[in-house]
Formats: sequence, structure tokens, C-alpha cells
Amino acid sequence: MTKVVIIGATGSVGRVARQLFLEKTNDELTLFSRRPERLKPIDPTREVSVSGDVMKAGELDKAISGQDVVFASLTGNLGKMAKAIVESMQRVGVKRLIFITSMGIYNEIPASVGSSGNLRSNPVLQTYRDAADVIEASGLDYTIVRPGWFDSSNDTDYEITVKGEPFGGHDVSRKSIADLVLRLASDPNLYVRESVGINRPE
Repeated sequence: MTKVVIIGATGSVGRVARQLFLEKTNDELTLFSRRPERLKPIDPTREVSVSGDVMKAGELDKAISGQDVVFASLTGNLGKMAKAIVESMQRVGVKRLIFITSMGIYNEIPASVGSSGNLRSNPVLQTYRDAADVIEASGLDYTIVRPGWFDSSNDTDYEITVKGEPFGGHDVSRKSIADLVLRLASDPNLYVRESVGINRPE
């Protein structure tokens, strides 16, 4: 049994990951969100709901302390949020971080997939790249996950690319992202200290 805190539990990827953790593992979940009232009824035997703000150190430290895995899927200023999460994990002594960013942050999308989605053409990705840079310099046992455009398909058909390889395709299902997160949470050595792209094969 692994203790996992989901930061961004009410987000679209966080919700799907939560459901998959409940269906496929016996892990214990801490659901961290600014609006936990948006969560569906929780399983009190395996879940704890925590109201909190990523940018408030005390609230974050309390949620992360004692966890085995921190999984973050957030929107907003990801650079600042990543810094807050990294610093909290360092304070409370938790090492394993799984963090969702985006394809394109290393300008790795080839023309065949749509190179206009790269950072050099799409400055909105800068905060995603900032987050990756913070995490890569952290010394934590991180895995950065760079999904393509995600959709609500029910498939778990996906392929992985690692940093330095061209991105493989444009789309991916939220369920595929969640499936990878479960694999990462269950195996502390899988893609540790790596940044991986995830896409549906084309």
C-alpha cells in the first residue's frame, strides 16, 4: 500500500487518476484541492479530503507530510507552484514527485505532429517549462509527464518518449495519463529523474 497525495484532485486529470487508484490499487489517497466540496463522495476507508492552497506553505506541508508519492496536476502559474511543492517536499522529507506539464516545453514536437505547439512558437508554455526546470534541479525522485492534448476517450493506448526524443503524437486520453501515473506511483524506479512524453500512437 502506497500513500499518495493528489494535488489538484478536482481537476480533469486528477479526477480520473483518483478513480483509477481506487479501482486498481489499495493505495491510500489524500485529495488536496482549493475546493474539495467539488469532489464526489469519498471512500472514508482509503481517502482523506484536504482543503488547501498550493501557495500556502503550512497547508501544503501538512498535506505532503507522511506521503510516499506526490502527484500534481495543476493549472495556473506552474513555475511558482512547482517551486512551492518542491520546497515543501524538501522540508518534510518526501522524495517521489509526479508532475504534469505539457508537450512542447523542450521544442520536441516535430512538424509531422504540429511544431506550432512548441515553446518557441507558443509562449504560454513558458510556465510549464519553468516548472520542469525547477523540478529537474530539485534533487527529488521526480518524473515529469508531458502529455499531448488530452481527451475523454476510454482507451489506455499510449506510447512514451523520453527527453531528447521527438514527441510521438498529438493526442492522449486522460485515462492513459492516469494509467501512467499509477505505474509511476507503484514503481519508484520507473522513469525516475526523467521527463517523459505521453501520446496516443498515430
